[in-house]
Amino acid sequence: MLKKARLINILDLVNRNGIITSTSLANTLGVSDMTIRRDLDELEKNSRLIRIHGGAESLSYNIKNEIDHEEKQTIHRSEKLEAAEIAASLIEESDSIFLGSGSTIELMAQFINLRFIRIVTNSLPVFESFRNKMDSYEVILIGGNFRPKTGAFIGGIVQEALEKLYFFYFFIGVNGIFEEDLYMAGAEEARSQRIALNNSVKRYIVADYYKVHRSDFYKFYKLSDVTGIITNKALSAELQNVYSQYTKMIISKN
Repeated sequence: MLKKARLINILDLVNRNGIITSTSLANTLGVSDMTIRRDLDELEKNSRLIRIHGGAESLSYNIKNEIDHEEKQTIHRSEKLEAAEIAASLIEESDSIFLGSGSTIELMAQFINLRFIRIVTNSLPVFESFRNKMDSYEVILIGGNFRPKTGAFIGGIVQEALEKLYFFYFFIGVNGIFEEDLYMAGAEEARSQRIALNNSVKRYIVADYYKVHRSDFYKFYKLSDVTGIITNKALSAELQNVYSQYTKMIISKN
């Protein structure tokens, strides 16, 4: 198979599956893993797909085929750890903070080593990540309708509770950051996060660089209204310059 035809087939398979492994592509197309890895690198360089550990992800991947929470925890883990560590370093003693849903946000707990803070979240995995620190911290979980895909509680009960609460810091992961807007996979979850955003003094988006310059199903907030984006140094200088027009870019140094 000629290279041009192979690249077309790879792109078709990635777009149809949303996420696919290099091994699956190699087996389907009858070529080596090394060939597939080179092809995926080329397609990512040309902004046709997103490279992930062990495979590739479609640029148009959205709520229709959103992956499970457990799978999200394994994708781009090193990049997420970098962003989580930076976010945690901003928090100070006795702060009241809101932590939204997101696999990157769940990693922040291991980097927070303060005597006391108050944490409010509507994410069950985030709440559980602080299980070993609940003797020192006040950790509040807001319940409602449970969304297994993200581990978040959503709906009217959550929104009503959040309308009465105010925070100094707000941290959340998103499904996409594209041009002037922030995106999530579901409208109900986004509405809850919008309320918490509006009730916070400092508002930070914590995301690995794969989320930058891509959209998703539901547009929910203006980038110019957040304090900053916390992401990885792997984000290209070009995209750093583009998004710094809208908000502060906080880039990892690791």
